[in-house]
Amino acid sequence: MVTAESLRAELSSKTPPFGLRLWIVIGISIWVVIFCILGFMCFWSIYRRKPKKSVDKIPVSQIPDVSKEIAVDEVRQNAVVENYQVQESHTLTVQEKPHEKDSGKMLGHLVRTKSSDADNLSQCSSAYQCDRAGSAYSGDEGSSGNARRQYSQYATVSASPLVGLPEFSHLGWGHWFTLRDLEHSTNRFSKENIIGEGGYGVVYRGRLINGTDVAIKKLLNNMGQAEKEFRVEVEAIGHVRHKNLVRLLGYCVEGIHRMLVYEYVNNGNLEQWIHGAMRQHGVLTWEARMKIILGIAKALAYLHEAIEPKVVHRDIKSSNILIDEDFNGKLSDFGLAKMLGAGKSHITTRVMGTFGYVAPEYANTGLLNEKSDVYSFGVLLLEAVTGRDPVDYGRPANEVHLVEWLKMMVGTKRADEVVDRDMEVKPTIRALKRALLVALRCVDPDSEKRPTMGHVVRMLEAEDVPSRRTGGAGGAAMPVATRTPSPRRARASSR
Repeated sequence: MVTAESLRAELSSKTPPFGLRLWIVIGISIWVVIFCILGFMCFWSIYRRKPKKSVDKIPVSQIPDVSKEIAVDEVRQNAVVENYQVQESHTLTVQEKPHEKDSGKMLGHLVRTKSSDADNLSQCSSAYQCDRAGSAYSGDEGSSGNARRQYSQYATVSASPLVGLPEFSHLGWGHWFTLRDLEHSTNRFSKENIIGEGGYGVVYRGRLINGTDVAIKKLLNNMGQAEKEFRVEVEAIGHVRHKNLVRLLGYCVEGIHRMLVYEYVNNGNLEQWIHGAMRQHGVLTWEARMKIILGIAKALAYLHEAIEPKVVHRDIKSSNILIDEDFNGKLSDFGLAKMLGAGKSHITTRVMGTFGYVAPEYANTGLLNEKSDVYSFGVLLLEAVTGRDPVDYGRPANEVHLVEWLKMMVGTKRADEVVDRDMEVKPTIRALKRALLVALRCVDPDSEKRPTMGHVVRMLEAEDVPSRRTGGAGGAAMPVATRTPSPRRARASSR
């Protein structure tokens, strides 16, 4: 009894230095020992399970989850694809002002600013995969030679701009660029290298270690929008190749960063040439406009009719038509594209696009198919012919909407008055009527009555033959643009 009481008194006695009772100190010590043992066991378990890192292994979490549906298969082998013969392109250049017309010199291309920071790129080091330049599209080595010949007018094979870069890719196409690579190529994404920006992100001009100029789209990560747009563009055009589509060369997936690397097209876009900054270098001639329009028509015919699943661009507009130094049009920006699988006549989706170009049935119902692109192409053609914006609230009420105004002008037999007034040499009546007929058929309110893009190509190429014959004695080339005096004179070359 005395022992129990003495033990209780001993446990209740206070201990230095904090004056805690002995039983409390003992309890705390026991729990500390238990926690130490558990902590040691956890660290030991984690250490044993931790895999050894490999210097050449990239975390799987960084590999983009790209749909396999975009595998490009040649389909409809019995379709009338042979009608899409690639016409020998006009030797189109830039026409001088009247006092320079007799010089006989044709402008081959515009002066381009050259990047001077190539030395900074020598430190760039990452892994890439060499392009399969031997095939019409990536991933189609198994296609028969006959099938390839059948689509040779759509897909083009050119020297890869990525020659000389190390090999590596997780998607079976293109090149995986590291963030370090793209930082070096753009001088750490400096403002001086910005060539475009919008709600999707910012586009920078960069130069790879092999000297190739590229356009790098850095997507903004707003509520996952970057990831979504990244997947859409990779799925839509990652595998396809066509001379009138801006080529997607590769990508960067690192942390929260999502970037797409495209070929660099150095001659502005159609909107700039018709309405904006590029007009200081000249006014596009009729022949140049029709060459650009025909190229875009062929690109859309390829997306709609030559690959499976078909790709609906959903944002055809003049600012998305880039122009190279030979005045070939290249369709860009597939961030809103949708794929239409075999057996599907349409899909239902949230209405997206640019006001003035969107097809009425798509705007009203959300039902989307390739005929929506046909409507947008018709508006684009009218814009090229007239030099007017699709919607211009600065004009009189009956001229605000381009399509309705054009219908009114044609209905009152004033079609010859719709041509862009800045063009010095107007098209022939036959050429103008052909273009307006194609455009009006494309913007038919009834989507079922609109032609396919393949039919559009054939109609435009039918006009291509007589226009070529009007080149003058000896088959002289027609000019691309009426040149305006400018301190930035482009180099003239005889074609």
